[in-house]
Amino acid sequence: MGAGVFRALVIGVIAFVIAVAAGGPTVAFLRRLKVGKAISADQPGSHAVKAGTPTMGGVIIFVTVLLVTAPFNLHERLSILLPFGMIAATGMMGFIDDLGSLQGRVRGGLTWRLKMALLFVLAVIAGVVLWHPALLDLRLVRVPFLGVYDIGIWMVPLAVLVIVLLTPAVAITDGIDMLEGTTCATAFAAYGIIAAFQGQPFLGAFCFTVVGAVLGFLWYNAFPARVFMGDTGSMPLGSSLAIVALMTGQVLVLPLIAAVFIANAASDIVQIAYFKWTGGKRLFKKAPLHHHFELLGYHETTVVIRFWLVSLVGAMLGVALAIKV
Repeated sequence: MGAGVFRALVIGVIAFVIAVAAGGPTVAFLRRLKVGKAISADQPGSHAVKAGTPTMGGVIIFVTVLLVTAPFNLHERLSILLPFGMIAATGMMGFIDDLGSLQGRVRGGLTWRLKMALLFVLAVIAGVVLWHPALLDLRLVRVPFLGVYDIGIWMVPLAVLVIVLLTPAVAITDGIDMLEGTTCATAFAAYGIIAAFQGQPFLGAFCFTVVGAVLGFLWYNAFPARVFMGDTGSMPLGSSLAIVALMTGQVLVLPLIAAVFIANAASDIVQIAYFKWTGGKRLFKKAPLHHHFELLGYHETTVVIRFWLVSLVGAMLGVALAIKV
């Protein structure tokens, strides 16, 4: 296990260096293209000063992951083609969607229904790849303290459920500087450790490749952000995190490792339901949850640090339970 962990960490460092090196020119290029983000009226008023900040910075992440994974982690490890392909596909989806959210654009990006339909198709394909005996044949769910169970064909609907729910949950969290980067890096690091413990060094290396790329992006996304992630980054991060959870069989600890994403998505759903049920009242000052705390008077960096601490504790508990299977 030691050699595999060493290799995974070194690859993660390489990804970080590449992301930092590429990030400066990328941010400058995006600024020259004037791909400034249009700030939604649904966000707190304090975010108005961020209008025009370049978006689509997630390209730093997903391109770095692809560039590092291709030479270091694909040869004779075809299982990594699944998260590799998912990042590439959803990264392009996010890029196209971000193009429609720029300042001065009359048309929006991809419609919510179209994004979910495309994501559903990708999730079905991923589920079949995981289940099919001639492909990955990874149909296991690991239950802490109880053991490992082969769920057979049920892997397909499970994959669809996890991918379709987690991907938008991660995207929703991309609302304030550093929040999504810190929580995603933590979640992937947790699954990287889990993969190492389970004897899946190449999957662990993939996880730490993502960690390194995200940390490199954070170099430019640190408050006050010089660039936003956008769906170009959040969609591939969410979908590939779901794939990693499925490939390790550790779906049951995902609610702990992805606690911040799930809480944010849940707050959006509850807010909408409460609004309709009460005829216009709101349970939270603003959803998702991180905006609620901003409007309570907390500075956004305080919100980020506390949300990251919650994600870190959740990841620690998730890893602890995962290794007790």
